[in-house]
Amino acid sequence: MDEYIKKLEATGDYRITKRLKPTSHYFKDDVSKKRIGIFLDTETTGLNSDSDKIIELAMIPFEFDANGRIYRILPEYNEFNDPGILIPEFITQLTGITDEMVKGHSINLDKVKTLLADAEIVIAHNASFDRPFCEDLSDEFENIHWGCSMKDINWKEENISGLKLEYIAYKYGFFFEGHRATIDCQAGIEILSRPLLKSGELVLKRLIDNALKTKIRLWALGAPFGKKDVLKQRKYRWNTGEKEGHKAWYIDLPEDEVDNELTYLRTHIFPQGIRDLPMDRLSSKLRYSNRI
Repeated sequence: MDEYIKKLEATGDYRITKRLKPTSHYFKDDVSKKRIGIFLDTETTGLNSDSDKIIELAMIPFEFDANGRIYRILPEYNEFNDPGILIPEFITQLTGITDEMVKGHSINLDKVKTLLADAEIVIAHNASFDRPFCEDLSDEFENIHWGCSMKDINWKEENISGLKLEYIAYKYGFFFEGHRATIDCQAGIEILSRPLLKSGELVLKRLIDNALKTKIRLWALGAPFGKKDVLKQRKYRWNTGEKEGHKAWYIDLPEDEVDNELTYLRTHIFPQGIRDLPMDRLSSKLRYSNRI
């Protein structure tokens, strides 16, 4: 079969994708020092961590080394959680999770604490979504490094234009049935194990290097209302100021890009001049959290 697949792909007219088959390990064990990472995914009743609840949590620990090589996949944790409210119909259609499936179930916080105690980093595919839900669930998620397989890799730079997990998987030649927590984690780890398509560096190595860099949150405080579309196009996000931070547009940047961004703001957003704009330093223990 593999021979026929190679012949088809060699014509340039076909691209074959295979169903993901989760594995128990990637690299064979050696004497290198191992660290523990966790790929995490949640399914929830909606998008708002203030009012919606987790209905399923999956955490898959794995061993990795300083070069980003993944070794053993360790025993996973997966549990339904009764949110105490009815699951919206569109969520059931998306995930297949029903009220009957979650009834009476709850997440074992002692088990979660044990898994996190051994981990160096938690990774999610859209950590800015998953982390607030997890922090509402347990304080144990607050004091740990977080990485994001969506945002801590410049996928466009690696010739991958889409950010959805299913699309990135397709570009790596496999597919999976998404929108259930465990399979999404397995797909995420599979992607982390691969080399980047252009540079060839392992995805996990690039992600961790980027995740552990301190970012600067630059607040465009006092930006004219008429500049909102310009700021949105430049990937600024709006903060209401109701929970934390300023009521203003903001952007998170590597430290070495801040001076150029300030020059842009002075030229295009504040041509009449500005005082020093507020900035927050974000480590990987703070980034993607609603606490900032």
